[in-house]
Amino acid sequence: MSTTLADPTFDTAAPATGTAAAFRTAPHNLEAEKALLGAILVNNRAYEQVAEFLKPDHFSVEQHAKVYQAAEKLIDHGQIADPVTLKRFFENDNSLSEIGGPAYLADLAASAVTVINAREYGRIVYDLYLKRELIALGEDVVNEAYGGAVDETAQGQIERAEQALYDLATSGNYEGGFHDFRSSVIRAIELAEAAHKRDGGLAGVSTGFHDVDALLGGLHPSDLIILAGRPSMGKTALVTNIAFNAAYDHSRSQGAEGAVVGFFSLEMSAEQLASRILSEQSELSSDRIRKGQLENEEFIKLVNASNTLHDIPLFIDDTPALTVSALRTRARRLKRKHDLGLIIIDYLQLVSGSGTSRSDGRVQEVSEITRGLKTLAKELDVPVIALSQLSRAVEQREPPRPQLADLRESGSIEQDADVVMFIYREEYYMERKKPSRRADEDEGKLSERLEKWDAALEDVRNVAEVIVAKQRHGPIGNIPMYFNGAFTRFGDLDKEHRYRQRFHE
Repeated sequence: MSTTLADPTFDTAAPATGTAAAFRTAPHNLEAEKALLGAILVNNRAYEQVAEFLKPDHFSVEQHAKVYQAAEKLIDHGQIADPVTLKRFFENDNSLSEIGGPAYLADLAASAVTVINAREYGRIVYDLYLKRELIALGEDVVNEAYGGAVDETAQGQIERAEQALYDLATSGNYEGGFHDFRSSVIRAIELAEAAHKRDGGLAGVSTGFHDVDALLGGLHPSDLIILAGRPSMGKTALVTNIAFNAAYDHSRSQGAEGAVVGFFSLEMSAEQLASRILSEQSELSSDRIRKGQLENEEFIKLVNASNTLHDIPLFIDDTPALTVSALRTRARRLKRKHDLGLIIIDYLQLVSGSGTSRSDGRVQEVSEITRGLKTLAKELDVPVIALSQLSRAVEQREPPRPQLADLRESGSIEQDADVVMFIYREEYYMERKKPSRRADEDEGKLSERLEKWDAALEDVRNVAEVIVAKQRHGPIGNIPMYFNGAFTRFGDLDKEHRYRQRFHE
């Protein structure tokens, strides 16, 4: 707000060449500012038209900012803001002369526009403020590029610039606000109609698993879905399967139930993730693929499987320790270029927050990250799946079935999530309970205990359980699934499997 009242009444920066560029004034429109302030002073209802997006520092001159701020205080306290009340307000602050005295307040009132036009004038003032901020931002980008820290990368500077541009674009967005209920109902009916026309009856992106889709109705746009579990439960395997299924369905059916997938793999490299998908599709052990222990026929099978995967719209970003702002920037870019439809993050605890949140502690940082991911889901209107670790407390119970209280580090994970799911594999824990010979135990007793253990293990072999512990727009429940660890493959469990009887007793 460096402009003074002596500036021209209307002076947006004109193109300049040569040395004249140094004398360009920042974009501003004093007439629009005066007309808007006059409208507010004559009829305080004009303030309601602009209060949502217009702030005092959006004005180009300090005097106008002070008048708007004073009117804002009076109106918010249920008082009238006009030349008389503002005169008294500034007299109490001993700042009447700073805004040009009573004569200037009367001059503002004389410049008033009607309430009907107030919002348009507010938009003009706000738009010119954005242009001034763009100029300042551009100067900062140039100065950082010239200087900056020795270890500063150009990519990091670009991501910060993109984030600053986005923050500027959304800081006072006047396109938001209330939607009338009729519009909301029409949109809800359109979504229901789209789901009704699909064979699967889904309202969101299909996971590729019938039982999961039946309970969730698919992965809904703008939802934050947390998938949590202890190590070795199969979290990454499940989301990798979901990512492939969604991308494959999109390429096969022109997006009817699938989606373009952006996979942020903060733990595994893109090659490792691709190897998992190849193992699943070729039904070859990922361990043997990694060690090169394939026969010629198996390698040909692997190559054939890879040929079918070339064109699926699955994009992997394996940059480690991504900040939540960098993640948002890259997701927006993928949305613009490829119409992104599903985001997967593996995993939540490896995402970094801002420097400020780190200084406030890890719980505050995780809270910032989950809020950022939920905001991203709403902004891009896509489902976001984020993997999360569970605390060791889950393994102190018998059986060690996860609960919402086991989510690590922050209650905000449960609070911000629309869906919270856990993976539980009883087979994993049963394998570690293999009986060993006790002191003074004969061979027969040990054999008997081994038989019981083996029968119990057989009942849960290749079975996993997805526990939907929270669903904001639907029921909770348990979903038994098939799991083959050798191929990192999940699937629908056979309808007649004994494990299913547990959920029908």
